[in-house]
Amino acid sequence: MPSPDFSLHGAIDLGARQTAAKRKQERQAQAQAPGNGSGGGGGGDVYVVDVTDETFNREVVERSQTVPVLVDFWAEWCGPCKQLGPILEKLATEAAGKWVLAKVDVDANPQLAAYMQQMGVRGIPFVAAVIGGQLLPFMNGAAPEPQVRQAIDQLFATLEQEGLLPEGGPEPAEEGAPAGPPADPVYAEAEAALQRGDLDAAATAFRAIIAQRPRDAQAKRGLALVELSTRARALDPEQALSDAAAEPGDAAAQIRAADVEMVSGRIEDAFERLVATVRRTAGEERDAARLHLLKLLDVLPADDPRVGKARRALSSALF
Repeated sequence: MPSPDFSLHGAIDLGARQTAAKRKQERQAQAQAPGNGSGGGGGGDVYVVDVTDETFNREVVERSQTVPVLVDFWAEWCGPCKQLGPILEKLATEAAGKWVLAKVDVDANPQLAAYMQQMGVRGIPFVAAVIGGQLLPFMNGAAPEPQVRQAIDQLFATLEQEGLLPEGGPEPAEEGAPAGPPADPVYAEAEAALQRGDLDAAATAFRAIIAQRPRDAQAKRGLALVELSTRARALDPEQALSDAAAEPGDAAAQIRAADVEMVSGRIEDAFERLVATVRRTAGEERDAARLHLLKLLDVLPADDPRVGKARRALSSALF
């Protein structure tokens, strides 16, 4: 079993991985029971599949060439995820292969979690629709079953009306052709590095883009995410939070704790911690907290309301 690591939505721990594995085993057992998805259609039909960083291309992108895939980004600590997940699984089973549900545990798959954040997604649960290799944001947040059912029906009605649903299997592809549309060549090197988990190479690629295009917001956000992930990997979350509680005037301790809160999805807590540190410190300590807050703000899209709120709080703390 891989060692604990960080994603943008929470520190990976053995407990979270064990729970995810248990859920996967339970779904597999249910699918193999008589009358539950393994019958009909030639046998072995898949309605719900767990997806990882390594299997996303095969299980989602390639599969979407022949059948629509809804991707549920979730985590064990996320309460709304526990409400939405079972609803999606029920509806996928009812659909009996008309569409497939792919589940991504963001705690166990940091590359997919980072990609989700890079798209500007502000939280989980988040559901995307992947059609013919193209990802479409679909649903952010949980909802009751009738609303989810209606939203899915409307989604597929619109896709069918627009002629976007795959029919009769995939088009014959040339040997070596990519499964989906080519990535923006400007970001291709950075995205390739993220896919193979090479954060240093990804950071270098994003910095090169920024050197040529200083106002490139996507590259700046990508670099901020990579740098945050790199810092967080070196931290013991419990120790960082304990140190910050014991030393409220230590800017370095507060900065480490803020990074832990960011990767745990407690974004506003991280911002408020650093604003409070600016208020209670002076000189180099104050400047360090201020600059780190500005760095963390780059992780989110500029129009995220939490960014504006934090900037106003910082301005008030400074002046």
